[in-house]
Amino acid sequence: MIPLAPEGHRGGQYARAVTPEQLQDVVRTAVAAVVDRGELPVDVPGDVVIERPKNPEHGDYATNVALRLAKPAGRPPREVAELLAGELRRRPGVETVDVAGPGFLNITLAQGVLGQIAVQAVTAGESYGRTEVLAGQNLNLEFVSANPTGPVHIGGTRWAAVGDALGRLLEASGASVTREYYFNDAGAQIDRFARSLQAVAQGRPVPEDGYAGTYIDDIAAQVVAAEPGLLERDDDEQVRVFRTSGVELMWDEIRSSLAAFGVVFDVYFSERTLHETGALEKAIARLREQGHVYETDGAVWLRTTDFGDDKDRVLVKSDGEPTYFAADCAYYLNKRDRGFDKVVIMLGADHAGYVGRYKALVAAMGDDPAANLEILLGQLVNLVRDGEPVRMSKRAGTVVNLADLVDVIGADAARYALARASIDQQIDLDLDLWSRQTNDNPVFYVQYAHARISSVLRNAADLGISLGEPGDVDVTQLGHERENDLLRAIGEFPRVLAAAAELRAPHRVARYLEELAGTYHRFYDSCRVLPRGDEEVTALTTARLWLCAATATVLRNGLDVLGVQAPERM
Repeated sequence: MIPLAPEGHRGGQYARAVTPEQLQDVVRTAVAAVVDRGELPVDVPGDVVIERPKNPEHGDYATNVALRLAKPAGRPPREVAELLAGELRRRPGVETVDVAGPGFLNITLAQGVLGQIAVQAVTAGESYGRTEVLAGQNLNLEFVSANPTGPVHIGGTRWAAVGDALGRLLEASGASVTREYYFNDAGAQIDRFARSLQAVAQGRPVPEDGYAGTYIDDIAAQVVAAEPGLLERDDDEQVRVFRTSGVELMWDEIRSSLAAFGVVFDVYFSERTLHETGALEKAIARLREQGHVYETDGAVWLRTTDFGDDKDRVLVKSDGEPTYFAADCAYYLNKRDRGFDKVVIMLGADHAGYVGRYKALVAAMGDDPAANLEILLGQLVNLVRDGEPVRMSKRAGTVVNLADLVDVIGADAARYALARASIDQQIDLDLDLWSRQTNDNPVFYVQYAHARISSVLRNAADLGISLGEPGDVDVTQLGHERENDLLRAIGEFPRVLAAAAELRAPHRVARYLEELAGTYHRFYDSCRVLPRGDEEVTALTTARLWLCAATATVLRNGLDVLGVQAPERM
């Protein structure tokens, strides 16, 4: 049994079981006790749902466990609820248990038990909120993967923010994560890029299907400066140099802009290496062994229709050139050979048609798409300024890229804004709103809460007031409604992170932080933390300082998951 508080223990020294996750164990042990006595003929559930009631008058936490057990027990839900309530009322640290509605259990903890959440959060520090719900999973997370034909545009910037936050979130939930950037440095788009650089260097208009913009002018000039006499060489040699040097320069810019945005990948994988190392031939051979490759009209095909695709896909064209799809097959096999259990790929909504064929190739490899593949599709980002949309065109050179966005609203605001919405939701990002230093700017609102707490803690230190040791704080002092609201909110953090990781939803963390910040501001406005004038420092002063420090810990940890700073001064 895991008690909420040891028998006879003073209020400030309660045991660990205070968070919803820990209360789950308490409820499970209560069920087990009833089952062991033969009063309830059911199996003890492996999981128990613990929720915060919307109305605080209904208790600190609520559970529907009696409703779930009533049918297998063959008893009315309220009868099961009364049985469990009686057992829970005997648990140290439980103040009251009420049966509500058809059989819900509303649990109110003894004063001081809830307060231990603050002590737990502060003492855990950076580890508070981290769980092991995804322990044992070895994931390859691929995101951004923009072609090296231009800077990271606003769509890729969204994936940089969301993908990096998701990687952090998955790691906080116990998974092993490798962040990977697939660098498309082979294919027709690279040839168009090289031809565009050559045209600009020669003073000609770029090809109709080429790329334009000041970045093309800049890169072309750098290539020519580094290769004196380049424009006097034959055409093929010029294109070769513009391709090699241009891609390298573009790649350097992409990588440096991502790093300035706080996004650094564990692996930068070159598509070209798949062609140079025989990986494509290996993948096609694997698919042949599985019996899914055939040839017709001089081309090599993969029979993806056997796995739900709308048509079969070409692996090698009749001219002997491998397709992008062949490279995809080789790249997937490469990831699996490197030991990843699951390949997670983040794509824009314009790649929705790609999902079916990728699932088919995974199945053709002999894997299970449901277990070994996960593709996340995200919607577009629209930029708005002065109430008007900001127009973008990559080839016309008017693209708004990552560096532009950071210049306008800052890296923190950009990351937060792009990660704050569900990936399946289109974003209208208001540049005016996100650049303001006011509370209607969500990231400012959250960061200000942390800065406000930091100021309180600094002022306390100036007055000679410290937190002291965890065992010395009397958390029974924390009984105000606003204090309890804040404690319950802090206790939710581990569950918020776990749910956000399992649902691949970093935006849940951002929305939670905004709620937490609001809860803290309401607490601060209602509950004086530091003494004024000649007032004495009391046990309540210290307890409230622990509550402030706990809130700061959660704000800091949550912002870190999103890759956003938690400033101490603003």
